[in-house]
Amino acid sequence: MTKKELRKIFGEKRNQLTETQILKFDDLLLIQFQKLFLPDIQYVFTYIPFALRHEPDTSLTIKYLQYLFPHIKIANPRTDFATGEMEAVLIQDHTVFELNKYGLAEPEKGLIIEPEKIDLIIVPLLTFDLSGFRVGYGKGFYDRFLIRCKKEVMTVGLSYFEPIEKIEDTNTFDVSLKYCITPERVYEF
Repeated sequence: MTKKELRKIFGEKRNQLTETQILKFDDLLLIQFQKLFLPDIQYVFTYIPFALRHEPDTSLTIKYLQYLFPHIKIANPRTDFATGEMEAVLIQDHTVFELNKYGLAEPEKGLIIEPEKIDLIIVPLLTFDLSGFRVGYGKGFYDRFLIRCKKEVMTVGLSYFEPIEKIEDTNTFDVSLKYCITPERVYEF
């Protein structure tokens, strides 16, 4: 299936999940995430989940990482819709968040972390395939950002659903994940 078809199917599948199912899946995702071998991590780049889209709760993973690595620094994306670019903004106690034009919370301003400094990125997705390619929301922000990161950066997707066989319309601009975690297992690519 194509990305457009998969966005529709998996968007609907996520919207049909009950609050109880989501809480259970989030706990299971954390358990699976804990199975990853994690080198010393300095910088983590993650998104704030959009509740209306029933995105996995990244805060559980971040709290676990902060427990393992009390020194880590967390960054969130800030998008520029005019240029199609995204930057990593360091989150601090005084960081102010604003809603972008899609209703997603982003840091209003702050210190920019260069992509090549980031050690681990939690990448949003709707679904993924057995080659590690993902279907996002169709704007390409993450793919453009990921190509600016160091080659050894850990890219991790969180999915409530198991992978599909193949996304038919991947292209040379798509960047595959290194790992994707589902409630049942960890996939390594």
